[in-house]
Amino acid sequence: MKRQTGIWIDSSKAIIVCLDGKKESITEIDSDIENKSHHNREGNKGTFSGNHHNANETQLSNRKKEQTNYFMDFIIDYIKKSDELYVFGPAGAKTQLKKRIQEERIITPDKLKGIDTSDKMTVNQIVAKVRDFYTQ
Repeated sequence: MKRQTGIWIDSSKAIIVCLDGKKESITEIDSDIENKSHHNREGNKGTFSGNHHNANETQLSNRKKEQTNYFMDFIIDYIKKSDELYVFGPAGAKTQLKKRIQEERIITPDKLKGIDTSDKMTVNQIVAKVRDFYTQ
C-alpha cells in the first residue's frame, strides 16, 4: 500500500498529512523562524549608525537561514518514507522545500506529484485537500 503524504507549509508551520490506506495521521510542526527584524533588546532602531545596524541585520539573516534549514530538515525526516508527495501553501516555503528535496534527492522526482499555491486553511480543509488530490 502506498504512503501518500500532503504538506501544507508556510514560514510559521507545516501540517503534514500521511495517508496509509484508510489510516491517516496529522502532524503539525512549528518553524520557530524569526519573522521580525527588531528585537526588544536592540533598543531604538533610530539610534543606530553605520555598520552596527547592518551587522545586526546580517546576524538576523544568518539566524533565519539556519532556522529555516532546521525546519526543512525536520520536515524532510517525516517525508523520507513517503511513496508520493503533494506540497501546497501560501508562500515561498513550498518552493524552498521542493528545492531542498530535489537538491538532496530525498525522494525521486516522479514521487513529487504536485506543488500548488493555497491560502491559509484549517486542519480539516488541509486533510480534505490532500484526500481530494490523491483520489483524482
